[in-house]
Amino acid sequence: MLRSLYIQNYALIEKLDIAFEGGFSVITGETGAGKSIILGAMGLLLGQRADVKAIRVGVSKCIIEARFDISSYDMQSFFDENELEYEGECILRREVYASGKSRAFINDTPVSLGQMKELGEQLIDIHSQHQNLLLNKEGFQLNVLDLLAHDDADLQAYQTVYREWRQAERDLEALIAMAEKNRSDEDYLRFQWEQLEEAQLTSGEQEELEQEAEMLSHAEDIKAGLYRAGQLLSADEGGVLGALKECQNSLQVLRTMYVPAGELTERMEALYIELKDISREIADREETVEFNPTRLDEVNERLNLIYTLEQKHHVDTVDELLALEREYASKLSAITSSDEDIERLKIRSAALLEEVKKQAAVLTEARRQAALEVERQMASRLIPLGMPNVRFQVEMGVRKEPGIHGADTVSFLFSANKNGTLQSISSVASGGEIARVMLSVKAMIAGAVKLPTIVFDEIDTGVSGEIADRMADIMQEMGDSDLQVISITHLPQIAARGRVHYKVYKQDNEQETNSHIRRLTEEERVEEIAHMLSGATLTEAALNNARALLGHS
Repeated sequence: MLRSLYIQNYALIEKLDIAFEGGFSVITGETGAGKSIILGAMGLLLGQRADVKAIRVGVSKCIIEARFDISSYDMQSFFDENELEYEGECILRREVYASGKSRAFINDTPVSLGQMKELGEQLIDIHSQHQNLLLNKEGFQLNVLDLLAHDDADLQAYQTVYREWRQAERDLEALIAMAEKNRSDEDYLRFQWEQLEEAQLTSGEQEELEQEAEMLSHAEDIKAGLYRAGQLLSADEGGVLGALKECQNSLQVLRTMYVPAGELTERMEALYIELKDISREIADREETVEFNPTRLDEVNERLNLIYTLEQKHHVDTVDELLALEREYASKLSAITSSDEDIERLKIRSAALLEEVKKQAAVLTEARRQAALEVERQMASRLIPLGMPNVRFQVEMGVRKEPGIHGADTVSFLFSANKNGTLQSISSVASGGEIARVMLSVKAMIAGAVKLPTIVFDEIDTGVSGEIADRMADIMQEMGDSDLQVISITHLPQIAARGRVHYKVYKQDNEQETNSHIRRLTEEERVEEIAHMLSGATLTEAALNNARALLGHS
């Protein structure tokens, strides 16, 4: 239930802070006094788009805050799912900045606009004139049936299997499209794979071949260099090994008379052994190096093949070519197995569709029972509202293909006249009739769903006299059944029935005009209703009439 509303710097409202009561309340005021402004501000708490033009000139932001008592409503799951603190009181706040940015809060915790909208729609239902258009929207009509059918669990079960079916259908379409594309590319893929497979590439091959090519290209220089190095080490005349051996012998002679010579001799021995080993290895390598034009041609030919394949496939390494070879092989394999995969998916999709139809049938039956209840309730509610010959029918049909809400089509048909043809409401109903139909729908829904607060914005448009009194009966009845109903009205018959009466008015000063709202005292209510009856000039007859209306309520 809405406990209070605070508005600051929004349109004509500089600052407004008003408390609300439970049951049936009314709001009155002259045209242009600011009633629609208050509703616009409340709409921001329901996630509506913010217009920076609504911010008062010269200020940086506007604030709209509403406090709700939610202790009697089962809403803890929303707070748990969104990791919000749950208490008996809930505060929604929206801040809109002149820069165009806005912020949303639930219990002082920043939230997304979507989260605020989701919670706000569970807390308050604002019924304005444009909402009457919902009567002809199939989604709204279907929702009415579901609310009366209490089929939440059935709808959830249906939507779960429906989403699985739709995903299977999307997977099947994607697989068929991929298979068709792959088949059209099969010759190309096979040619590319065969060319790479025929090349018999191996990882690391390119580096080894490049090194071998470098060696073969400079074989003579390498062989000559190795020979020269070998000669410098082991030549009979002037070779390093010979000189080293003489040094070793000289030191050997000194060992007995000069102790350090022993260590030097050992080190010289080690050097001699190492250099002799190097000399042998140089000689061996010299023997293996030879100028081989045939082998060089073979290596260059292999490298040219690798370079050509890399350039063709826009890669830099043999490993990347091998990865492409595996990819082509995989695609060719997929082409071979795609028919089997497609068939398996078709079977799965068909099985899911049967389950969708089965679950849809459960929904349809629940809705057909609810449709009978809707027809009965709507007739019983509309007849006292000045439609003695009303006929209201819920026409159900079957969709060409199941949708997210089931397999049913729904249309509300209406005729206010005895011999009138049943047609869609917008085709045959006047503005006043549509208002009465919508009020009856809201009252019916309120009986099935525990919605804390309903605000009616001039739902009494186009009616007067006895019908207005009957509409007031319905709103008062709704207010008496643990529901908060707030009606913005121009009719004294409805204004007099509210348990609490608020008035919206404007005040001018030298600089600006401000809108205000305040709760009226009993005497002020008499005067306000008398003004609604007689206009600006108060007459004793109007005052007496107003007292009579209030006494009757």
